[in-house]
Amino acid sequence: MARVSELVGLTYHIVTFGCQMNQHDSERVSGLLDDCGCVEVSSLEQADIAVFMTCCVRENADTRLYGQASALVSMVAPPSGQRTLAIGGCIAQRDGAELRKRIPNVDVVFGTSALSSLPQLLVEAREKNGGKEPLVDVIEAGRDFSTSLPSHRAQDFHAWVPIMTGCNNFCTYCIVPYVRGREKSRVHERVVEECEKLVADGVREICLLGQNVNSYGRDLYGEPRFAQLLRAVGETGVERIRFTSSNPKDLSDETIAAMAETPGVMPQLHLALQSGSTRILKAMNRSYTREEYLELVRRLRAAMPDIALSTDIIVGFPGEQEEDFAETLSMVREVGFSSAYTFIYSRRDGTPAAKIPDDTPREVIQERFDRLAQLVAELAHDANQRDLGTTVEALVEGPSKRDSRILVGHSQKNQTVHFAAPEGLNADDLVGKLCDVKVDEARTWYLSGQLVGDPR
Repeated sequence: MARVSELVGLTYHIVTFGCQMNQHDSERVSGLLDDCGCVEVSSLEQADIAVFMTCCVRENADTRLYGQASALVSMVAPPSGQRTLAIGGCIAQRDGAELRKRIPNVDVVFGTSALSSLPQLLVEAREKNGGKEPLVDVIEAGRDFSTSLPSHRAQDFHAWVPIMTGCNNFCTYCIVPYVRGREKSRVHERVVEECEKLVADGVREICLLGQNVNSYGRDLYGEPRFAQLLRAVGETGVERIRFTSSNPKDLSDETIAAMAETPGVMPQLHLALQSGSTRILKAMNRSYTREEYLELVRRLRAAMPDIALSTDIIVGFPGEQEEDFAETLSMVREVGFSSAYTFIYSRRDGTPAAKIPDDTPREVIQERFDRLAQLVAELAHDANQRDLGTTVEALVEGPSKRDSRILVGHSQKNQTVHFAAPEGLNADDLVGKLCDVKVDEARTWYLSGQLVGDPR
């Protein structure tokens, strides 16, 4: 067995691509390396160990990985004289040893279920000092859902809490079930215990994570139990609760009631739409119709009138016609999303959609995307205008990168909020505090205003 003590004093830097699950995995990798005596640094140039936590949902993530990994070759040698490149996450799970063909300088490849093996792999790789083949540990996706690993949280006041991993939905465009495996839930009591410990440790905001949190517990208990879990987490005393991702087909009335009745649950929900056309939704294997989504929105707003809804939308799915896209635009207007992540369809080998022929010109898809982006911006601006002149509660995350006297936080509806640190108060002392901000400016992507009352 490799001696992980040999890693003591080595520096590391982690680059994270993709979703919140990857961000949490990065925190666990950081915790593992900290426990081995490694020291985190702020840049790849300073790092003896470079770790890329990858995403393969869209093609641009592959491209960014290849570019940044290749750039390491020309960087000045780190303090130890040897830089070790480790690649984890979904691209690692998908490609395994084949990554060497695109990234010749990779030393370690570890899959989505093999985080705990990283320290040993790093020691072995450094002893080889750059072998012809990388050291690879890519076990079956989803086989090992360990949550006992140490975690180095990026923010003391915020924590990601995974409640499940994997996905059973097999949307035709999505690679996730193949690289994260089938749904596997954590035991209810273990999730609640973790949340209790986090609250005792000073965490104020918890985000429950899963590829489809609404189906949490189906594999363990025979039926989804997300509503019960949400209420139980609320009883831990945590001040803010968020969750992602949420598939519309599994969002039950019981969960909507739990959201409305649990004080800590924030009045904001990310509910992926993907398309406003029932025909395209069927081709995507999304298992709901346009009308069913709209009815779900009606029930959400009946229970939580002030809820802010965000979403994901794909433009240019194979076979999408102008009339399908027009239905997406009208759907976006009708729902009135406060924000949306918009994407041009990215073909992923191994998914059913990759086999669907499509001759739509790229410029047509780009023009549709631009129209959608414009509409999303208009709706985001309109949504923020409703908070002009009101007082919003912001959880402060830190000073602005542009001006250290300006603090940045997020409202209960997940809006970015800017405000000036009052004279006599150190901006850093307000990080992790809840602050009431009187909004005097509402822009498309943020609110700004003045602190009122005392931070708490």
